[in-house]
Amino acid sequence: MPSRFNQRQSPARWGQVSTVLAFDCAVSGQGVAIVREGQALARLFEEGRDQAARLLPAILAALEQAGVARTELDLIAVTTGPGSFTGVRVGLSAARGLAVGLGIPLAGVATTEVLRAQAPATDRLVVAAVDTRLGDWFCAVGDDPAPFAATTEDIAARLGGQRSLIVGKDVVPLAQSLRAAGVDAIAQEGPPDPVVLGRLALAEGVEAWSVRNRAGGLPRPLYLRGVNITLPDGARRTVE
Repeated sequence: MPSRFNQRQSPARWGQVSTVLAFDCAVSGQGVAIVREGQALARLFEEGRDQAARLLPAILAALEQAGVARTELDLIAVTTGPGSFTGVRVGLSAARGLAVGLGIPLAGVATTEVLRAQAPATDRLVVAAVDTRLGDWFCAVGDDPAPFAATTEDIAARLGGQRSLIVGKDVVPLAQSLRAAGVDAIAQEGPPDPVVLGRLALAEGVEAWSVRNRAGGLPRPLYLRGVNITLPDGARRTVE
């Protein structure tokens, strides 16, 4: 029986260009892009919550802006975290449904990997950072792809005074705190760029993602801690 992930022929086999729908809900708000052979055909950003209600309309708007039909897509790409539990869950759920429904592969890329990839060329150490809203940060440092959760003090100790570029949304306070701790840090503000996400996914190749999906299943969320919930009395608690 043919796999549900290879119902369509890979475009590379026929010399065609590849088109990816890429979106991020993991950090704050949402970003959607249509990317063909590395070129952005559409890019949309929206602030605010309620991604569960707003993501699919944004995807339809991006497809219309790009002049691309759903059946022309060869790949779906989504950020897998770390980030907001709800945002990661909404993004992955939508991505899985679209990939299965369209019969195309699904690429999952870590949020921190996208942030590092959108940093400009620099001689500084690149630190991708996501604010957990719990007093610490999800980070990835330099060429090490493994993200981790750390306080500002922990990050400063890890950087050891190295000149650093902090990349991510709302990271100016982190850079300021690091400078106060003696680290030469500057900030590059911005959410994960869905165009960069799409380019990273296409760089791996549509067929490579198809093979991954068949061998290991669809991408899974990248959570660095349990779910944070708000109790009836207003207290917050992390559930593992």
